Amino acid sequence: MKKQFEILEKEIVYPGFFRMEKYRLKHTLFAGGWSAEISRELFVRGSCVAVLLYDPDTDKVVLIEQFRAGAILQPDRAWLVEIVAGAIEEGETAEEVAYRESVEEAGCEIQDLIVINEFYTTPGGSSERITLFCGKIDSSQVGGIHGLDHEDEDILVRAVDFDEAYLLLESGEIESAIPIIAIQWLALNKQQLKQKWLR
Repeated sequence: MKKQFEILEKEIVYPGFFRMEKYRLKHTLFAGGWSAEISRELFVRGSCVAVLLYDPDTDKVVLIEQFRAGAILQPDRAWLVEIVAGAIEEGETAEEVAYRESVEEAGCEIQDLIVINEFYTTPGGSSERITLFCGKIDSSQVGGIHGLDHEDEDILVRAVDFDEAYLLLESGEIESAIPIIAIQWLALNKQQLKQKWLR
């Protein structure tokens, strides 16, 4: 099967801070031939970055907590426990965003940075693609409230033992997919990472 798709029509239905586009399209089928014409809305968001900030000396990770509009349908869960993240602006690299957002959102200077993975967050309806990093930091001065006023950010920052972070994941206190992926990755790779960073 040759994988192909054809866009028949594209319409921008909302041109705000985020953009919503509507497509009429068709694509080839695994069994052969072409699909019927389908209509899909696409939430258009550029590439983004997330960083799991980790102190290998103390085995602590940095967690942030902030209000999220995407969670307001469960009002008592509208403040989510997450990790540092942000959008890649024009002219920036993913690495530059990781360093910038770590300072803006958590007051942390990254000492070393490795890529964990790159992935789509919700490809059924959003174009968002994440580059997920792990950043080596010194957690001794981590804490407080951070974020940029002009972006209306109100971010509570804390460093917690890795075991506590993993318990938050297991108990359902961490409900956002990106920190779940990052913490599970660290659980699998922590020993190799410590060998690399504590040499």
